[in-house]
Amino acid sequence: MALEKLRDTWEGILNPILETFSNVKPSTITWVALPIGILGGLAVLTSEDSIYGANMLFGAGFLIILAMAMDGLDGPLARKYGNVSRWGDYLDHTFDRLLDAVWIICIAGSVFVGDLTLGLAAAWLTLLGSYMGTQAQAVAGSRNYRGFSRADRTILSVVAIFLTGIFIHAGVGDFGYYPGVLDHIPINPLSLVVLISAFGGLWTFLVRFQQAKSEIMRIDIEDPLPQPNQSDSEE
Repeated sequence: MALEKLRDTWEGILNPILETFSNVKPSTITWVALPIGILGGLAVLTSEDSIYGANMLFGAGFLIILAMAMDGLDGPLARKYGNVSRWGDYLDHTFDRLLDAVWIICIAGSVFVGDLTLGLAAAWLTLLGSYMGTQAQAVAGSRNYRGFSRADRTILSVVAIFLTGIFIHAGVGDFGYYPGVLDHIPINPLSLVVLISAFGGLWTFLVRFQQAKSEIMRIDIEDPLPQPNQSDSEE
């Protein structure tokens, strides 16, 4: 949520860069960012707990950063040169959701976490929180950005990826294991990100649901939907 507030500042910084992409379609950047982001996730998934694996994590972090930078470029590029379209917005949001799920699942399935089921649950909760924002926009006409945003989650993931690589080089191991049903999962930056994503997704869902409920009920009072008449209901 905090990082979403930097959107206007980010677009101001991008202006010189956007001029060099004046002949590039925004959708092209959206499509290119997808495989780059997927490769970043796969690099985390296949990394080993070794120096070589640590270097793979560094590479994965840079790939994810590149994918996020491109994701933050297509929208401003479309607005600057009058190429805004519903399809471009739809494509961008669809790929965002795909990468959100890929990154969480790949992190959870790696040797540093080792619980694919937890990753699937965290991805589901993350997508559920995102769904509440887009559904509120579809019904009420206003986008809901409250809760644990995609930008916040991705920054934490990148930091955790780099920290894990640094810890491997420094010879720092895991910090024990979680209690209870998670006692098979080691405590480290990557497992912490998966858990934060899961609880953050749930929290985002609840916060956005409550806000959307208030907003939609207000609209229903001020501008109620047409109701079927008695003859229509009987038919």
